[in-house]
Amino acid sequence: MSLELSFNEYGAGPPLVVLHGLFGSKRNFSAIARRLADAFQVITVDLRNHGESPWDNRHDYPALAADVAQLIERQLGGPAAVIGHSMGGKAAMLLALTRPELVERLVVVDIPPARSRGTPIDYVHAMQAVPLAQLSRRSEVEQSLAAAIPDPVVRGFLVTNIASRPDGLAWIPNLDAIERHFDTILDWPTLPAGTQYPGPTLFLTGAKSSFVTPEHEPLIRRLFSAVRREQIAAAGHWVHAEQPEAFLAAVRRFLQG
Repeated sequence: MSLELSFNEYGAGPPLVVLHGLFGSKRNFSAIARRLADAFQVITVDLRNHGESPWDNRHDYPALAADVAQLIERQLGGPAAVIGHSMGGKAAMLLALTRPELVERLVVVDIPPARSRGTPIDYVHAMQAVPLAQLSRRSEVEQSLAAAIPDPVVRGFLVTNIASRPDGLAWIPNLDAIERHFDTILDWPTLPAGTQYPGPTLFLTGAKSSFVTPEHEPLIRRLFSAVRREQIAAAGHWVHAEQPEAFLAAVRRFLQG
């Protein structure tokens, strides 16, 4: 059964749905959404087991895509352009491939339609091991993660997933479901032979990222017959956060072209 996802809405115009990556949320794209709100009705979404959306024991791409399909049908009543980053990019691709009538244009940000490397499961275990009951501030959570996750940028991103509640600190994502389905999140579902999305598609990658490689090119072109490729200089995997101006320019060119 599909879940009713939490979302934020900005602006007016042609609809544009934006999907975050693993351990992200609709808030990650709020600055981008406000910039695009001059030309689009932007809907930033919390995927299942993330942000303010419901938790569920299931966390695979058919379920994620079905949730977004339900949101588009109920909230918009017709097709939308869809942007997806990382895990959200895989959900967006599967939505386009299985429900093409709901996706007017597709932007896939730095992820292939294939098994990919991603957040190490050690990060999940480190988050689960934090003694939240003994802590009262995000800075203490970040310090607790330091031994397992030495990169301060990664730690800073992960602790955005901490909420302060009346009974203390809590992780916002469903860590147990994510841990159980972690291999599925890294993987890509098997599709029937001949599956293809014919709509305009942009694969937007970071020049410093190794998520999408030349080996993925034949598969990308087989699944997405009207694909364009664009690389953002000086950007890694978090293209929209590392080079927001270049990201916005590329997205506008594609969506308004």
